[in-house]
Amino acid sequence: MPFKRVLILSEGFGSGHTQAAYAVAAGLKKIDPTIRAKVLELGSILHPVLAPWIQGAYRLTINTSPALVGMVYRKQYEKPVGRLARLALHKLFYNHASRFIEQMKPELIICTHPIPGAVISRLKASGLKVPLYTLITDYDAHGSWISPEVDRYFVSTPEVRNLLVRRGVSSSAIQVSGIPVHPEFWIRQDKISARRELGLRHLPTVLVMGGGWGMMKDELVAKMADWKDRVQIVCCMGSNEKQAAKLRNHPDLQHPNIKILGYTRNISQWMDASDLLITKPGGMTCTEGLAKGIPMLFYESLPGQEEKNREYFMKIGCGTELTSEDMLDFWLHKITLEFTEKTRTLTPLKQKDSRSAYQPDRCARTIAELLCSPYGAVNLQGRRA
Repeated sequence: MPFKRVLILSEGFGSGHTQAAYAVAAGLKKIDPTIRAKVLELGSILHPVLAPWIQGAYRLTINTSPALVGMVYRKQYEKPVGRLARLALHKLFYNHASRFIEQMKPELIICTHPIPGAVISRLKASGLKVPLYTLITDYDAHGSWISPEVDRYFVSTPEVRNLLVRRGVSSSAIQVSGIPVHPEFWIRQDKISARRELGLRHLPTVLVMGGGWGMMKDELVAKMADWKDRVQIVCCMGSNEKQAAKLRNHPDLQHPNIKILGYTRNISQWMDASDLLITKPGGMTCTEGLAKGIPMLFYESLPGQEEKNREYFMKIGCGTELTSEDMLDFWLHKITLEFTEKTRTLTPLKQKDSRSAYQPDRCARTIAELLCSPYGAVNLQGRRA
């Protein structure tokens, strides 16, 4: 049986875009083993020296000037990638990307970040005949995602679909699929066995995540450390090994109930072991939490898409904003009380109902059906927003 080749392109600005790409690839493979999906961060592959420098500058800006990031996001919110920006990306990537696609011969290209989306859109405008799908990885849609060369958009919610329609995208080119998560998030392990396998004690447990870049304030962890005799605290610092090492050496955090993790591929099981997730509201992390049915507290939302993510999950009752130390104390007290009463479920948040409406395999299944249908992906080319 011939394989169907899918190329999924992302960029390394944070980890959510690439996590979404790998989630789609794994989901496609699980649903249909004849689909071979390749995930690449386009800039890192084609410009391995320049791309990390640009990503580092962006990371520094987020850390030092989040208000500036928010201002730029809002100013450009309604606008697609500009003509000059697309031309610059075309000059940087055209020859490499064109040859790369010619060698891979994909039957479908999926982009989970606006930059490769703009590059492939320009190639399609120049004659590339491969269908292009765009997967929007937040609960909002910045104008940079939109291009007339995109054959189909996959979005998180009907609200995002309506936003694209108002901006002129054909409703027939938009699929409300939810943000995909890796198949390991499709199932849930019971807390006791998850804790045992992870080497944790059977105590009320909080998972604290700072995103792929480990953006977490020392003050938050220090405040939580006041509960270390009653609550098990797991801090996941992503790729920020410097911050992870700093926390491991902090005298207040030298306790058997506190674990500091660096990068891990096992977030699914850590969520299964936890009673509460404290996190920045990245689109992927929040969707993984939704799939796992774990209540969430959101801290330090970046202006822009993270604010929109936070608003969405608060609206559906799956999380709340962490606004004070008193609120943190309230929730830590709550999970200790409910652990003692052996309920192990936080009732004020409508997590169970919201999770039942979310289908974590829907995005991958829809793409697989389109790709495998005789009227699917290959016949979408030529459709325009």
